[in-house]
Amino acid sequence: MYPVDRNGARLSLRELIIDDVEAVHSIYGNAEATAHLSFTPRSREEVGGIVSRSIASAADSPRVEYALGVVQRDSGDVIGFARLAMDPHQQRAATMGFALRPDSWRVGYGRETVRLLLTLAFIDLDLHRVWAARAPMNTASAKTLLASGMTEEGVIRGHVHVHGAWRDSITYGILREEWSAGEES
Repeated sequence: MYPVDRNGARLSLRELIIDDVEAVHSIYGNAEATAHLSFTPRSREEVGGIVSRSIASAADSPRVEYALGVVQRDSGDVIGFARLAMDPHQQRAATMGFALRPDSWRVGYGRETVRLLLTLAFIDLDLHRVWAARAPMNTASAKTLLASGMTEEGVIRGHVHVHGAWRDSITYGILREEWSAGEES
């Protein structure tokens, strides 16, 4: 599916463009924003490569990755990076993740971003299952994923090597029928 243009009440998900490098760097280059991610802050050059690869992967057929900008609708500012990647080990399934600029935290944008990603997954891509993983210390992400209807499923021990040590990941999942039931209520 190309292009992605999913709109929520305050946010949109859209394809990245090369002009988004600085906005994405304000997230991926920020120590606070990456504190619970699976990598340390990235340089501007590294972020340029991420954005370039994301743009190129949008043309793949079949498309296996949706790396998208999270845009504040009223300002047009890119405040986040969202990703939905097809899971090669599961039929009609994907993993998702997102990161937002710290100055946009605590106003419900995380939950809206997850809802937009789930709508993309279940409506546009007709997937069966979506899963996500978070760092154990990222309690804000836990609240966001649970509030979005996801279920905590377990722990992947020693999953990510970051900051010189192995870290566990806590996993969450949601099935299409669970999401549909939540959307109706």
